[in-house]
Amino acid sequence: MNGLRLAVSWLTVLPVRGPEEIDRAAAGRAIGWAPVVGVLLGAGAAGVMWVVGALGGSWLLAGFLAVAGLALITRGMHIDGLADTFDGLGSYGPPERAREIMKSGGVGPFGVAALVFCIGIQAVSFAALAGDGQWPAVVLAVAVGRIAVVLACGRGVRAAPGAGFGALVADSQGVGVRVWWGGIALGAAIFAAGEWWWGPIAVTVALVVSMVLVRHCVRRFGGLNGDVLGAALELAVTVGAVVLTFGV
Repeated sequence: MNGLRLAVSWLTVLPVRGPEEIDRAAAGRAIGWAPVVGVLLGAGAAGVMWVVGALGGSWLLAGFLAVAGLALITRGMHIDGLADTFDGLGSYGPPERAREIMKSGGVGPFGVAALVFCIGIQAVSFAALAGDGQWPAVVLAVAVGRIAVVLACGRGVRAAPGAGFGALVADSQGVGVRVWWGGIALGAAIFAAGEWWWGPIAVTVALVVSMVLVRHCVRRFGGLNGDVLGAALELAVTVGAVVLTFGV
């Protein structure tokens, strides 16, 4: 259970302590448990929206509160990675310059635009799903984002120079783990949308789009880092939620 405890301590603010010493093996196990954390977070987001709706609040308000809650419980690190990644992609400089921009701590126009659109689209999509009573779809969308992280850390994906977290988890996930979580997501997706076939389509599209982003970033930045993982996660959640709304 050390891998699961480390995944919870890394990916949330919950008071769970991981192992004292963390090496690549431990980090790889933690990433392998990330989808379980995604299910827990998705259930929490659905619960927040259900409470808001039960109290008479609008579903749009519920959607924004759910997205805000996800950002708070994950320390905002994924949306920070999203902003940094898009600022780096928009720099038009060499990989070294792009990585420097990503580490600067500021948020540029590309990062702001990515945040506004991603947060807004997630909130509106969650609201549409909640308004139709598609609670499993909300959980699935959040979990798919964590499955995207597992896929992004697959064998053969190198870490970017100077990467901290990326160096621990890049090239850590074997084919079996990736197929396992992808298969579970596709199977669960059958029951997550109005039409049985629409859920698997949403999962497939979300994961493909996020992996296209990861591959481009690996080429652009010279490897994988933590910011790219955050961007892949948020993009997968956004795309998955959007596509699921078409199946309500």
